[in-house]
Amino acid sequence: MKTFHPLRAGVLAIALSVVLASLAHAADPNKPEIRFGATAGPYSDQIRYGIKPQLEKEGYKVTIIEFSDYVQPNLALADGALDANAFQHEVYLKKFSEDHKLALSELVKVPTAPIGLYSHKHKRLDELRDGATVSLPNDVTNQARAIILLQQLGWVTLKPGVDPVKSSERDIASNPHKIKLVPLEAAQLPRSLDDVDYAFVNGNFALAAGLKLTNALLLEKIPPYYLNLVAVRTADLNKPYVTDIANAYRSAEFGRVIEQRFAGFSRPAQ
Repeated sequence: MKTFHPLRAGVLAIALSVVLASLAHAADPNKPEIRFGATAGPYSDQIRYGIKPQLEKEGYKVTIIEFSDYVQPNLALADGALDANAFQHEVYLKKFSEDHKLALSELVKVPTAPIGLYSHKHKRLDELRDGATVSLPNDVTNQARAIILLQQLGWVTLKPGVDPVKSSERDIASNPHKIKLVPLEAAQLPRSLDDVDYAFVNGNFALAAGLKLTNALLLEKIPPYYLNLVAVRTADLNKPYVTDIANAYRSAEFGRVIEQRFAGFSRPAQ
């Protein structure tokens, strides 16, 4: 008759619990590699330092693919070249998906760097002179963000009845300082600072270009619909690997990375 050893039984129980825990958090067997797209700068860095390590602990291989524009990441996601992307807000995602007939959906919102007004030629906003040049994004949703800030400054006013979130240059009713607006691709805005009086620069491109959020002459207060997000194919929303991505973004570990590396970012409500 074998003698019962409580210590040995305890060790076996602990070992079994470790195995079960590892199985419960194992990578999705149908998606061993996650290809994650993001614009170069803070959003790819959030994945690199806060998301990739967590997913790799669960057994995934995570590949980060960086983009320098706001068009290719969604096209690549829709055609299967990516499994998720992080670079856009819900207004942009909705319009882009409708315009291109893509079945893409929001998964989770992420800490976001605000769009800001920068200048290499002026130190204050009250140095604005008549005929000044101001560069701003040329895509519809981010241009509207800049125009909202222009209106808040009193540099322009919009036509009555216009929804500011959908506004464009055509919706400007008055421009008392005769400002010359220079629409550019968002990635080109930091380079325009040597040629214009002021430039509205999206936070990710500002940081990627070495600009500091604290050096902006004006920073937007980001409403929830302008917080960036992780997008996935709508058909994949309930797949295990997608759930694992969402859990990584909601984790305390990711929160600590944001506190350490991305101070000043607007964070979504939990």
